[in-house]
Amino acid sequence: MASLLHLSLLLSLFSIFFNFSAKIPTVSAEQRAKTYIFGVDSHSKPSIFPTHYHWYSSEFTDPLNILHVYDTVFHGFSASLTPSQAASVLQHPSILATFEDRRRQLHTTRSPQFLGLQNQRGLWSESDYGSDVIIGVFDTGVWPERRSFTARNLGPVPTRWKGMCEPGVKFTARNCNRKLVGARFFSKGHEAASGFGGISGGINDTVEFRSPRDADGHGTHTASTAAGRYTFQASMAGYALGVAKGVAPKARLAVYKVCWKDSGCFDSDILAAFDAAVTDGVDVISISIGGGDGISSPYYLDPIAIGAYGAVSRGVFVSSSAGNDGPNGMSVTNLAPWLTTVGAGTIDRNFPADVILGDGRKLSGVSLYAGQPLNGKMYPLVYPGKTGLLSASLCMENSLDPSLVKGKIVVCDRGSNPRVAKGLIVKKAGGVGMILANGNSNGEGLVGDAHLLPACAVGANEGEAIKSYIKSSAMATATINFRGTMLGVKPAPVVASFSGRGPNGLNPEILKPDLIAPGVNILAAWTDAVGPTGLDSDNRKTEFNILSGTSMACPHVSGAAALLKSAHPDWSPAAIRSAMMTTANIMNKQLKPMTDESTGKPSTPYDFGAGHLNLDLAMDPGLVYEITNDDYVHFLCSIEYGPKTIQVITRSPVNCPMKKPLPENLNYPSFAALFSSSSMRVSSKTFFRTVTNVGERNAVYRVKVEAPQGVTVSVKPARLVFSEGVTKLSYFVTLTVDSKNLVLGDSGAVFGSLSWMDGKHVVRSPILVTQMDPL
Repeated sequence: MASLLHLSLLLSLFSIFFNFSAKIPTVSAEQRAKTYIFGVDSHSKPSIFPTHYHWYSSEFTDPLNILHVYDTVFHGFSASLTPSQAASVLQHPSILATFEDRRRQLHTTRSPQFLGLQNQRGLWSESDYGSDVIIGVFDTGVWPERRSFTARNLGPVPTRWKGMCEPGVKFTARNCNRKLVGARFFSKGHEAASGFGGISGGINDTVEFRSPRDADGHGTHTASTAAGRYTFQASMAGYALGVAKGVAPKARLAVYKVCWKDSGCFDSDILAAFDAAVTDGVDVISISIGGGDGISSPYYLDPIAIGAYGAVSRGVFVSSSAGNDGPNGMSVTNLAPWLTTVGAGTIDRNFPADVILGDGRKLSGVSLYAGQPLNGKMYPLVYPGKTGLLSASLCMENSLDPSLVKGKIVVCDRGSNPRVAKGLIVKKAGGVGMILANGNSNGEGLVGDAHLLPACAVGANEGEAIKSYIKSSAMATATINFRGTMLGVKPAPVVASFSGRGPNGLNPEILKPDLIAPGVNILAAWTDAVGPTGLDSDNRKTEFNILSGTSMACPHVSGAAALLKSAHPDWSPAAIRSAMMTTANIMNKQLKPMTDESTGKPSTPYDFGAGHLNLDLAMDPGLVYEITNDDYVHFLCSIEYGPKTIQVITRSPVNCPMKKPLPENLNYPSFAALFSSSSMRVSSKTFFRTVTNVGERNAVYRVKVEAPQGVTVSVKPARLVFSEGVTKLSYFVTLTVDSKNLVLGDSGAVFGSLSWMDGKHVVRSPILVTQMDPL
């Protein structure tokens, strides 16, 4: 495997080199440098070199080319090289793998109560609000002056903390405190990209800070969601007024700025941040970043997966976002089984706005517009898309004819450019308002935006109704009525339409996402560098902003992990994830099956994984599914990675067992059975699982199965008896299907569950059965 990998990479490097030289003979090879990340067998370092850096800069490449040296979560280095130089380095026998640096994208105060957290009770009380735990946030930095980051009433920084407060532009060591214990920035990969042909990189000093200070807002928002302090009178221009607080209000924060305004986050910098954070002593890493292209790299070529393995193998919990490419199937990202992958759900708060048409109809939408209202005045209504021009229907830059839209409310279709940018384009063309209409792909899923002009988002059905009205009326008119903040919205939670969905595109035997958490219209702290829309022309200042995305869901789980780690210091990352998954809700607050925002139909484990985070129950899950480093190695062996390839991830040489393991036998708190679609007979699959008792010492658990339709499920034994001396017990689950009688649902799978119950605890795992032939 490893030698094939070397060969294919070598060929691709040379093909890139020769294709480039054929097309652009006038550009020198040196100008076509790229950043490459090299995995190195560190055990082969000659003893003559005092450090790995000395070895790399002597034997592999000139020291001026080296950007980062990795020695904690990964062994190797990144360097700015031409393809031919990279191919030459690849010839070295100690090189295990290489991959090009890639640009990643960000997956852009009632939510704690919505998760079941209450003052002076339960998990908040038992964990002292997470005060001993350090959460590392990989994002766009932090605005340290925000009230959410005050150190008031916090004890000394935990002595194990070894990190730093890195000074830079408008940021000094004094910006850190007992709350914000560390802040660093990583830009070498980002800046190296500016020299590559056709790729924009480098730091734009007119909009950015060469420091941990946040010029974008996203990082400040995610950090305060995970661990913001109690902040009274918090709101965004009057919306969501109340007390803002993070999930773990007393947890410490360490900020690692790896993403830069308007230009994403580079793999080489993300890997360097993982290296630093683990060395610094964080307990939890929150990373709301992923591939924006919908394609998942194999784990040995994915620096988020590699860095996360290095962290998890040392006991650090890593929470990651599932991506925002839902409701399409197989859109979930961050798939490595050691990552906890988080999708997004709604909460019971909304920001309603009504579109009132000239014929008297009232259509519901949402908005965070806070400027001068329309006061019921009716305006002409126009849809530029009726010309058939796609750019006009989407309200793209320079697509609107001012003579058509001036003084009117304009209907724009959602997609392609940012929602708030469409409003700005309408405003520049003279429009007085905007109605943002969902297409079929977004269905009825809505998110609020702090628009620069009176604007409202509506679902696909309402959008079609408005367009039909315009088509049928010679004098179509409308107005928009903004209704502020509404609490107690039902149903909730609902799976957000944008949330990344299964099945897992790399290894469908591992159900992803793992669970969902609040990710729609979340209020949290914001930067002073940009207004609430993030647009350059938005010069409003706001202490808080309301955002939606799996980026917002991920830090809820990071904060939850901090609370669980504080209450149970001996729990591993796998135990913490298991506690969250096996206690998650699959019903909404109205005790009905959770629905899908895009369709209104019941959602499935492809949408929500094990369910919606319920911290009240996660503190005392009864049983947990532990996963060791060796278990993860056996999983990598089961998917046919060779020892050298696995070493890229694990850093140490490994030996795969003589008998090949099965990927579905990783001790995961969910079951995904793949049967051949070509089989026309009765087939069965058997899973092996081990549970660890973390509840009462003497406990008897009995199994309860809700079998997927058309599937027979047997569990042996059907009873687990724990005692003082018996804390771990194993069981087998056999799933049997008759292909002739198996009817798969709309999602291409059938679903059920397996629960272990002792009268107090319900330890629930989803079961999914599908027909799929391996690629």
